[in-house]
Amino acid sequence: MKRLFDIFASGLAIAILSPLLLAVIVILRFTGEGEIFYRQQRIGRGGRMFDILKFATMLKNSPNMAGGDITSGNDPRVLPVGRVLRKTKINELPQLFNIFNGDMSIIGPRPLTKRVAALFPAEQWAIINQLRPGLSGIGSIVFRDEERMLDSFDDRTKIYSEVIAPYKAALEIWYSQRQSFWLDLKLITLTVAAVFKPDLDVQRFFSDLPPPPPELMALKHRASAAA
Repeated sequence: MKRLFDIFASGLAIAILSPLLLAVIVILRFTGEGEIFYRQQRIGRGGRMFDILKFATMLKNSPNMAGGDITSGNDPRVLPVGRVLRKTKINELPQLFNIFNGDMSIIGPRPLTKRVAALFPAEQWAIINQLRPGLSGIGSIVFRDEERMLDSFDDRTKIYSEVIAPYKAALEIWYSQRQSFWLDLKLITLTVAAVFKPDLDVQRFFSDLPPPPPELMALKHRASAAA
């Protein structure tokens, strides 16, 4: 049922959003470095690697520059048009083709690079890796301001590994234990709502969601104060 829904929903979304996708393609072709799509190897279900597809928003050699695979809100590698695409999440729309092809699902944990996956606790990652990665999911919604949270830190990898990754893993395991078609529909609705209401409190929609650790709350307060 989930796979049939993914095929139907992604196909319909591609058809409806095709004018927007074509407009972004034209804009990217004539701005920045002229790159339209960004492809990167990500870990799929069961460890199978696949090429994720996004609109190009950063300098071509970004993964090999300072910051690596972890991006902050004011990352100098992000191009001007790319900032708009990332803020509105339009840069993620080409992943609809990944979903249609079966590499991803509408809802699931975000697909990670090997370097970022290595920052997750091993036992938790073993569970998460059995899920088909998603365009959005509980971790994506809760951490929609992740890049801004990392802005004021030089060692982003340390903060990600010690504060963000453990809680994000707990959220995805929560999803793996409760996944259902209706939960996916609820998470799709919350994903759309979060775009229009960035301060959306996801916790109040799920009474049994793992509570955020004090270190993460401190990180959020620091990001809000900086903004």
